[in-house]
Amino acid sequence: MSSKISNLTESHLFEYLLRLGDDRLILGHRLSEWCGHGPILEEDIALANVALDCVGQAKSFLSLAGKVENKGRTEDDLSYFREAVEFRNLQLLEQPNIDFAYTIARQFFYDVYSYFLYEELSKSSFDELAGLAVKSLKEVKYHVRHSREWILRLGDGTEESHAKIQEAVNERWRFTNELFEDDIVVESLSGEGVVVKNSNLKTSWNEFVTDTFEKATIVKPVNVIDYSKGSRIGNHSEYLGHLLAEMQIVARSFPDAEW
Repeated sequence: MSSKISNLTESHLFEYLLRLGDDRLILGHRLSEWCGHGPILEEDIALANVALDCVGQAKSFLSLAGKVENKGRTEDDLSYFREAVEFRNLQLLEQPNIDFAYTIARQFFYDVYSYFLYEELSKSSFDELAGLAVKSLKEVKYHVRHSREWILRLGDGTEESHAKIQEAVNERWRFTNELFEDDIVVESLSGEGVVVKNSNLKTSWNEFVTDTFEKATIVKPVNVIDYSKGSRIGNHSEYLGHLLAEMQIVARSFPDAEW
C-alpha cells in the first residue's frame, strides 16, 4: 500500500471499496440488459459503452478491495461468489429497467452523484483510490452529459415523452436519499482524509439536478416517502437476488474454468 493506514481504517476501506465496486458492477449489469434493445441503434451502442465503463470501474475497485482485504480474493471472487446480503450496492441501482425513461432517470441521479463523489475522491489521501477516481472521472463526465441530454430531450419533448420521464423521476426519486447517508465507515475514513462524507455532496447534487429539471420542464418531486435504507450493510430489494442469479450462474456452474 502506498498510503499508511491503521487496521481499523483498513477494514473500513475494504467495505468502502466494495460499495464503489458493487455500485458499478450492478449498474453495469442493468445497462447491459439494454444491449440489442435500445430505442435507436446509436443509443444501443451508447448504453453498451456506459455499461462497459461501469464494469471496468467495478473491476478496478473490487481488485483494490481484494488487495486491501489481503485474503487472496480477486475481483472475480468478489463479483461471482458472494450472496446478495454481502453486496453493498445502492438499492437505486438494482431496480429493474422497466423502460427507457426509468433507466435514464436512474442513470442521471447516479451519474451526477458519481461526478461530485469522484471529484472529491481524486483528492484522497489513499493514493490508489485517488488514482482510480481520477481515471473514472474522465468516463463519468461523459456519463453525466449523456444522461442529462436525455433528461432534457424527454422532458422538453413530446407530451408522451414528458409524461414518461416525469413518471420515472417520481418513482426513482424515493431511492435518492440513500446516496447521501453517512455511517461509521464513511465517518472514520473521511476523518483521515481517505473519502468525503456523502452528505457533503447533497447540495451540489441538488443544484445540478434542479437546474436540469427546470430546463427540461420536469417537476421536482416533493414529500416522497423514502423506504430505501441499509443497502450498504446488505439490505436489498428482491430484484438483486434475481440479478445475481443471472450474473453469477456461469461462474458458479464452472468455478474452475479458465478463459
